[in-house]
Amino acid sequence: MHFFAFPFRTVLLAAALLAAPGATAIAQTPAQVPAPLAAPSAPALQISWEVRNRFRLFREERDFKLQAEALAGRSILAAEEMLATQSDGRGWARNTVGRLCIDAAGRVSRPCTRDGVKEDYLAPVDHAVSVRLAGAVPVGAVCAWSFDDGDPPQQSTADCSEPINLRVRYGRTTAVTVDVSGGSETVQHVTGEIAVRDVLIAGLGDSIASGEGNPDRPVALSDEGFCFRSYLGGASSTYFRPSRANFKGGRACDSDGNSLQNWQRAGAQWFNPACHRSLYSYQTRAAIALAVQNPQIAVTYLPLACTGATIAEGLFGAQRARECVVGKNGLTCQGTVNAQIAELREAMAAATQRQPSRQLDLVLLSVGANDINFSGLVADVILESGTERTLSRRTGVLGTVDEARATLRTELPQGFSRLRQALKPLVGGDLSRVIYVSYGNPALVGGAPCPGGRAGFDIHPSFGADPQRLAEVANFVQNEFLPQIKNLAQCSGGVLCGDRRADRMTFVDQHQAEFANHGFCARADSDPAFDRQCFSPTGDSFVADIVAGASNPLACGQGASDFRAYAPRARWIRDANDSYFAAMTYPQAAKSTNQPTDIHDATWGVLSALYGGAIHPTAEGHAAMADAALPAITSVLGLVPADAAVISAPLAPVTQDQAQ
Repeated sequence: MHFFAFPFRTVLLAAALLAAPGATAIAQTPAQVPAPLAAPSAPALQISWEVRNRFRLFREERDFKLQAEALAGRSILAAEEMLATQSDGRGWARNTVGRLCIDAAGRVSRPCTRDGVKEDYLAPVDHAVSVRLAGAVPVGAVCAWSFDDGDPPQQSTADCSEPINLRVRYGRTTAVTVDVSGGSETVQHVTGEIAVRDVLIAGLGDSIASGEGNPDRPVALSDEGFCFRSYLGGASSTYFRPSRANFKGGRACDSDGNSLQNWQRAGAQWFNPACHRSLYSYQTRAAIALAVQNPQIAVTYLPLACTGATIAEGLFGAQRARECVVGKNGLTCQGTVNAQIAELREAMAAATQRQPSRQLDLVLLSVGANDINFSGLVADVILESGTERTLSRRTGVLGTVDEARATLRTELPQGFSRLRQALKPLVGGDLSRVIYVSYGNPALVGGAPCPGGRAGFDIHPSFGADPQRLAEVANFVQNEFLPQIKNLAQCSGGVLCGDRRADRMTFVDQHQAEFANHGFCARADSDPAFDRQCFSPTGDSFVADIVAGASNPLACGQGASDFRAYAPRARWIRDANDSYFAAMTYPQAAKSTNQPTDIHDATWGVLSALYGGAIHPTAEGHAAMADAALPAITSVLGLVPADAAVISAPLAPVTQDQAQ
């Protein structure tokens, strides 16, 4: 604006002087016209590079590219919803789960063959990178590349439009030079550097951290019914629910009960069955997004979180495994899972033995809910039948808010103090490198507690969310548990820490506001048609008649196989119906003496409706948690997207001495 205003005022002034009476004629000179704007110069040639397949848990680059394409310009939540729609609600991980650096027992493979190259997973010696020339590349130009890391240089000549793929040594800087020649144009000499940063991230915690509720490959459902007994006994106490597809055993309660192995083969799949670790967990999703958004780093992710873990049993001590590994020759049960802290120490010892400078860059953590017996609070809310409540009370399954409150005030602070001391040396004494991601309240909609009732819980005849007990638990979680968890992580609110500044964890809870509208009772017109038509809002989703239920137990008349575990929906918390339809878990890692002998047993009727992730986040919920965690991860790691420094200049003329 000012550029054009100044000459305009000058012309007006000259005209006024000439028109004034008695004005003396003056010689006219060419108008003072501003010089035309110079055309923008062509962007300088630059060397651009990125790490290929840089989320190192993926063995094949196609799986990383799928995530990179989904996350291009999108949040993790938007990417998850897009992938869910593309897969018709079946989930993207069902194909990826078989292509991970994870062995049959669910442990990280060391070494791991990735894209045809055997790599040390925890201590890589090199990384695959793709290098290209960027900027105004002359058409048909030829590039003579040289890559020098101190050993004899690697050299290559190719059309400048083609990328160069190579492996560069980790821990060294690779100097890159390229001579660009194109026809009669002056040869340009471009230089740059490649230095890959490999970020090592460990995921610790409980079922929220592991991804419980979201099997990598959901259970395939049969449209026919499967018989369960209830604790009441007798012929009138049996009921039918959807069976597992491809199950060849007896579906009736009076059939042969020795079909467990056949039943297990038709179950859901997790990349770690013992801990129900899932690719949908917020920890995994955040680590994938970190790799996608930072092209010049690699992310080595060590998943250790385990469903059911507490600080004492899970992080510091062994815990019971959730399920067995199903193989061709039967079930392989490890029975217990090693303590996560011990596993992490062992992994770091192995890594530093191979690579002394290797360090743990970051820990993602969620723990504490099991310590206050949150599952007991859930059981207290949803068990309505007098018989089941009485039996559960006798066996210690039910919990109370008063008991949870007492644990929250006394035992949990002690557990956090112990955990803090154990993690501190693993992160170089800086607990800000431990990112604690808090829970979302699972029982809110519109910011208020869900109303209760049997909707979402009629998968079992004795289930139903009691409104009064539900409101009490929801308010306890919102007003007491979540604030105290924040205090424990941040050494605030009267929580004593040895060194408040050094002992504060990085805390993430921004997702809680979103969860306040997406509890297990949230419903919307945009929910999948199956949910709206077959999951009754009054809790009448299933056929009561056992003869009709054996053919199709759904009152809506549709087949259970139409359910889609990963279709976008308003609720970000799995209810009991979701848990059964997505995973239908039969815990199989307990001592054999404690296992029911009959797959139709009443105990498994309850467990199959709960142990697949009832009252746990859906994949969308985990994606929202990952979106909240990612900025904290980026900040703690000090990652700022930036290209490597590049120098571009024409080659100096060759002298006669040089030519000789």
